[in-house]
Amino acid sequence: MFLLRSLVKNRRLMLDLARRDAVGRYKGSVLGIFWSLLTPLLMLSVYTFVFNGIFKSRWAGGSTQTGSHAEFAVVLFAGMIVFNVFAECVNRAPGMILSNTNFVKKIIFPLEILPCVNLLSALFHASVSIAILLLAEWYVQGYVPPTAFLLPLVYAPLCLLILGVSWALSATGVYLRDIGQTIGIAVMALMFLSPIFFPVSSLPPQIRSYVYWNPLTFPIEQSRNVLVWGKTLDWSIWGLYVVISCGVAWIGFAWFQKTRRGFADVV
Repeated sequence: MFLLRSLVKNRRLMLDLARRDAVGRYKGSVLGIFWSLLTPLLMLSVYTFVFNGIFKSRWAGGSTQTGSHAEFAVVLFAGMIVFNVFAECVNRAPGMILSNTNFVKKIIFPLEILPCVNLLSALFHASVSIAILLLAEWYVQGYVPPTAFLLPLVYAPLCLLILGVSWALSATGVYLRDIGQTIGIAVMALMFLSPIFFPVSSLPPQIRSYVYWNPLTFPIEQSRNVLVWGKTLDWSIWGLYVVISCGVAWIGFAWFQKTRRGFADVV
């Protein structure tokens, strides 16, 4: 209840900080905020070139087999957007408190909103990428499936999971600063263990079930289902994922609250 009250009470502050973070990273550049549009365009172009002109790859999955290399790039990009939201938040989490020492020393500042600010900034860039993806899909396939409206339901439990991990890492990073050096390696390993560059169906049956222990497998697969394949959510697995994400968020926030009393002394 404390967390909900804090988020509602400080919602305007969160939005202002998220906007400053999203715009601030482009401060001083010639193109400015236009980079948020240009970056996903360049990424999609690179994916299309690499898998169309070099690897000649095809994606066997979804309702039909992907018949063109441009469609492969769309499928790949859908998975990368999910991973990028997770990676951006988790990579920044260990140094979040340490990089905002001026907020730590302000007793009245709600430190618990910092991971939320980080997440909102990542979601802003993801929304731009999704818009580019939908335009590319409409150009390649000639339509966008109506199930695309279910995408917020795919991202909702993922956001809870990200917040839980971010609260835990940001609190731990204050006391154990080595975690900031190792989390990048772990996230990179997770990228190659996630079904971004391959469908789960392509794996041998004996190891296929282990892939679902990866917290990114479900949102990656379901985002493709609703954005590309025109399939609805797997509601039973979605419900389980919501429960697990709520548990991770609760544990992460509880750890953050337990350790925050010593932040000012350490930083």
